[in-house]
Amino acid sequence: MTTISRPAYSSRRRAAPVRSGVAVLLQYLSLILASAVVVIPLLAILLTSLRTGKEMADDGALTIPDNWMNFHNYVVAFNDGQMLRALGNTAFILFFSILGTLLTGSMTAYAIDRFQFRLKKLIITLFLLASLVPSVTTQVATYQIVNGLGVMDTRWAPVLLYMGTDIVSIYIFLQFIRSIPISLDEAARLDGANSFTIYWRIILPLLKPAIATVVIVKGVAIYNDFYIPFLYMPSDDLGTISTSLFRFKGPYGAHWEVISAGAALVIIPSLIVFLVLQRFIYNGFASGATK
Repeated sequence: MTTISRPAYSSRRRAAPVRSGVAVLLQYLSLILASAVVVIPLLAILLTSLRTGKEMADDGALTIPDNWMNFHNYVVAFNDGQMLRALGNTAFILFFSILGTLLTGSMTAYAIDRFQFRLKKLIITLFLLASLVPSVTTQVATYQIVNGLGVMDTRWAPVLLYMGTDIVSIYIFLQFIRSIPISLDEAARLDGANSFTIYWRIILPLLKPAIATVVIVKGVAIYNDFYIPFLYMPSDDLGTISTSLFRFKGPYGAHWEVISAGAALVIIPSLIVFLVLQRFIYNGFASGATK
C-alpha cells in the first residue's frame, strides 16, 4: 500500500484552489469580452446619433456628445426615412406572418404526433432536410412561384414566405405536444370531440410556452430580415424597417450621425421587446428540452 507524503499532499491541496481561481477568471474574461463585442457597437451608434456633424468631424465614434438631448438627427431620420410607414408595413407583415406560423406550425406538429399515416417518417425526414437546404439555392423557383401567385410587390409576398419556410417552429411545437398525455385526447373523444376540437380546446391552450417562444424568436427574425422584403417588395412605399433604413442611407451617405439615428430607431424597439420578454425565450427552450 502506497502512501502520499504530507508535503506532496499539501501542495496538491494548494494547487486545486489556484486552478479553480484561474478557471473562474477565464470565465469572467470570456463573458466580459463577449459583452464588449455586443455592447460597444450599440454604444457607438447611440453616441454618434446624439452628436452634430461638426462633432463627428472632430471626434471619434465613442466620444461623449456635448448635448445628450440632441434629438435633431432622430427627427430627420424619422421623417426623411419614412419610418412611420415602414413601422406600419413591418407590423402588418409581423402580425399575419406570426399568426400563420402559429396555426400552421402547431397544426402540423399535432398531425405528425397524434396521427398515424403512411410515409410519416419520410415526411419528418423531409422536414429535417428542408431545414438543411440553403434558402438562396431555391430563390429562383421561389421567385417564380410568388410571381405566379400574383402577390409580387405586395405585403402578402413576405407573409406567405415567412409562413411556409419555418421548420424550426414545427419542431418546437412537436416537442411540447409530445409531452401532453394522449389520455387527454382519449377522454375528449369519449365526450364526442373530434380532432379539430381536441386541437383547439385542449392542445393549443397547453402550448402557451411554445407559442411565446415561437412568437419572440420568429418576430425578431422577421423584424430584422432584409433580403425577403427587399427582393419581393421593391417599391419605395412598401418598405419595411430594414429596407427603409437601407434606402435612407443613400441621401445621407456621408452623415453618419443621421444614419446612426436611423439605425437606433430600428434597434431600440426590438431591443426593448427582447429585454422585456427574454425570460419567455429561455423558459420556452428549457421547458421544451426538459420535456
